[in-house]
Amino acid sequence: MKVLVIGGGGREHAIVWKIAQSPLVTQLFCAPGNHGMRSVAELIQIPVDDIDRLVSFAKVRGVDLTIVGPELPLSLNIVDRFRELGLRIFGPTRAAAKIETSKVFSKNLMQKYNIPTAKSEVLSLAKAYERVPEMELPIVIKVDGLAGGKGVVIAHTQAEVIAGLDQFKKMGKAANQIIIEEFLNGKEVSFFVVTDGVHACPMGSAQDHKRIFDNDLGPNTGGMGAFSPSPLITPEIEKEIMSKLIYPTLEALSKEGCPYLGVLYAGLILTKKGIYVLEFNARWGDPEAQALLPRMETDWIEVVEATLDGRLKDVKIQWKTGASTCVVLSAEGYPGNYTKGELISGLDEKRPNNIMIFHAGTKHSDEGWITEGGRVLAISALGSNISDARDQAYAAAKKIEFKGIHFRTDIGKSL
Repeated sequence: MKVLVIGGGGREHAIVWKIAQSPLVTQLFCAPGNHGMRSVAELIQIPVDDIDRLVSFAKVRGVDLTIVGPELPLSLNIVDRFRELGLRIFGPTRAAAKIETSKVFSKNLMQKYNIPTAKSEVLSLAKAYERVPEMELPIVIKVDGLAGGKGVVIAHTQAEVIAGLDQFKKMGKAANQIIIEEFLNGKEVSFFVVTDGVHACPMGSAQDHKRIFDNDLGPNTGGMGAFSPSPLITPEIEKEIMSKLIYPTLEALSKEGCPYLGVLYAGLILTKKGIYVLEFNARWGDPEAQALLPRMETDWIEVVEATLDGRLKDVKIQWKTGASTCVVLSAEGYPGNYTKGELISGLDEKRPNNIMIFHAGTKHSDEGWITEGGRVLAISALGSNISDARDQAYAAAKKIEFKGIHFRTDIGKSL
């Protein structure tokens, strides 16, 4: 089987790494990929937003299965285009992916079908500025469109609200509409399922660390690390999530004429009043994928094929015992303007099998490995428990060096 993965970040490296282990796969491509994937996949220099060229490549090279990693190509109709031409592809249609690509759509859907979520209202950016003096703090402000994980601000003061709106103003069309949302106090957790639109199979949980500095200080990022599974998700809580949140959402999407197929990521908050949905994403999380996929025992290609063939109800995903921790190494200045071109040392050292290094913003040059992005590498470790996995991930992270290297030191520390 020839498989094409769309994307080029750390999440896609984890997906490619997992797929490469499948005996069903004879040839593996990644577009555009990154240099860290070259040992397991052939890199195809096509951007994720060039849908015409991706379609053409899949047809000409006889690709049997395409798997979409990031949200951007989903928003650009890639799944619909592939399906129209009879090309097999795993991911939600553009209409179904609006559950992530438009937070206004997602909020309206949840409110219409009584899926627990925070109270909110939608305003123009200009109107949001006008409303600042009367906002009840703390408050959450969000942009409607895609923002690379940086479209949410929790503000405790009016100054923070204004700073957040100023940040959103730079995002262009994504910030045409602003969501003002009540602040919910509780513990956040990421929960994943794979679904064919009718049946959903739980794929585990993780806890992400969004802010750049320890103790959840500083600005939001795409994610500075994660651990899995979350001890917050007991079997009883999982049943509640599936019955009260996941299945009602899938039924709602079907009723709206856009049944969902693919990985559905629910960003949840567990409060004293119950479990609420903060947001939905239409794909694996990053860095949650780098924590979850190493724990998965089952062949991911078998799961994808069963989903596409309507056999998902017969699948039970097996997991390795223990836990995992993922630590992201970022460049100096991230999540703002960051430096590039710094030489990386320590990547070529031998590592035990329970340590995985997933590349996100790297490049291989004549000098060796150099930094090329804001989030540079993700160091994942499997251990007997979260504490053990954490210790091993940090031990591996400390062997890697580059000028301006930064990583949080508290991933998985306070559960």
